[in-house]
Amino acid sequence: MMSKFLDEFKAFALRGNVVDMAVGVIIGGAFGKIVASFVSDIVMPPIGMVIGGVDFSNLFINLSNKKVDTLAEAVAAKVPVIAYGKFLTTVLDFVIMAFVIFMMVSLLNRFKKEEVKAPETVCPFCKMPIDPEATKCPHCTSDIPQENH
Repeated sequence: MMSKFLDEFKAFALRGNVVDMAVGVIIGGAFGKIVASFVSDIVMPPIGMVIGGVDFSNLFINLSNKKVDTLAEAVAAKVPVIAYGKFLTTVLDFVIMAFVIFMMVSLLNRFKKEEVKAPETVCPFCKMPIDPEATKCPHCTSDIPQENH
């Protein structure tokens, strides 16, 4: 019983699409870290500088009466805050990630060979598509004349 279960699990886990998905998730996670670093370390500092030296990672709204000067202080003191700077950075991460994925899919679609469709045959009686080799229409059950092939 256990051997059969392990054999089934092995067959499932080693199927091509499961392995491909696992590789995609791992690469996607690493790519997400790269995009997050790109946004927080390269994109946001110049934007903050242009709009007056603002550090987006430190933008927050204090929801308590306790005075804190930085987000790190607020977190350490367990002060409730709305960390909207981190949220803006995360939204920008998402937009950049979505754009890069869109560009990659667009590029891959350009290289993908277009499938050549077989010419569609239509039943002369009900006008529904049928297999080009059919002798009887599966929709209306009419006999298909041989000249339609």
